[in-house]
Amino acid sequence: MIDFTLSPEQNQTREDAGKFANLVLKDAYASYSKYNTNHERFQATEPIVRKAAEMGLLKSAIPAALGGTGGSLIDVCLVVEELYAVEPSVALTILANALGLYPLVAGGTSRQHQKFLAPFLNGQDPALASLVYSEPGGTANFFEPGANGMQTTARKEGNMWILSGEKIWATNCAGWDSRGATLQCIVCREENSSMNSLEESTMLLLVTRELIQRNASDAYTIVKHLDTPGHTACSGPHIKFHGLRVPEYHVLAGPGTMNGYRLVQAAFTMSAVIVGAMSVGIMRHAFETALDFAKSRTAGSTVLLLERQSVADSLIDIKMSVEAARCITWKAAHALEHMGEAENAYEAKIWCSEAAVEVVTKAMRVVGISSYDTSFPVARMLSDALALPIFDGGNVGIRRRQLQKLFLADDYDPWQAAFGKA
Repeated sequence: MIDFTLSPEQNQTREDAGKFANLVLKDAYASYSKYNTNHERFQATEPIVRKAAEMGLLKSAIPAALGGTGGSLIDVCLVVEELYAVEPSVALTILANALGLYPLVAGGTSRQHQKFLAPFLNGQDPALASLVYSEPGGTANFFEPGANGMQTTARKEGNMWILSGEKIWATNCAGWDSRGATLQCIVCREENSSMNSLEESTMLLLVTRELIQRNASDAYTIVKHLDTPGHTACSGPHIKFHGLRVPEYHVLAGPGTMNGYRLVQAAFTMSAVIVGAMSVGIMRHAFETALDFAKSRTAGSTVLLLERQSVADSLIDIKMSVEAARCITWKAAHALEHMGEAENAYEAKIWCSEAAVEVVTKAMRVVGISSYDTSFPVARMLSDALALPIFDGGNVGIRRRQLQKLFLADDYDPWQAAFGKA
């Protein structure tokens, strides 16, 4: 049975997220846009993230079995759409916690769950989590046969692991004060590993602010805070680890087990669905803005813009794209969660993110030159949308290659993701 009707609980989830977005996020841009840099604007959003904690949003990144309020992946998509339709920058800061905590939630021990999840469950702290993966030298070919692999490494020294290397673009990794997020999940490899593959040498280390403070002052530094044209109140700087000492119980996944590699792949498959929902949120906002404009303006004529066929056709195209993107995102969420099928997740990330750029461009054509005014929201939407095809695993270097790998498999069934196993 196929049924897209939301349950009463899901409608409540959507309604609650919408209330938070319209009551708390709606004026965020006005509050942070007066600052000059991404880092300053990001810091200015701390009270908003604290409010998100108080309202229980941070707990939603953690399943109920571990003390949180997290629901299904479709529930997450409902929340993401509501937040991104209002304020993508602050939404990304909040939502990045889900990606940062995923490996710990899925692969941590009971002791690690108790120790490292606590700040995200207390309903008070504007806690930040970050999955720290990308590197300045490039990311797409980390695991290609014969490649050098990631350059961030850890070596065993007694009961400590010594972490060194540089990372970039990891949302939230620097924390509010540039001394580290509440929790960073660092993806690295064992130094001078004798493993048979780069995948086997992959490690995950849990690095907290307190751990950084116990290390030497140069063990964790910010190389550069980055300024971006979109998501202008987010932080994903270039950071450097230099001999950071990490205790054994902070190791989430050690070398030689493939656990680290599998957890990272699972985290980014989940986040592919989330980017689909982010895209829906931006497209939805673009449609609502263009529709309102076309229903309230005449451009000097005697009829509304919406009565012009070309304007109506553009809005029809936009609306169909929004509906199609939402459907593939919900399908991807269901298939991944209930059937373990990743194909739709990759497709949702690629198609929805690229459609978002096209949709916002069409909305700008409807609005006309007014959309080029930075005080008008459509210009900001385009800047935010441009990031979607290239972050969280770029569509060209990573996401399309994941689909290509599936297609190449001898046992690939083209329609298994659609209809399930025969």
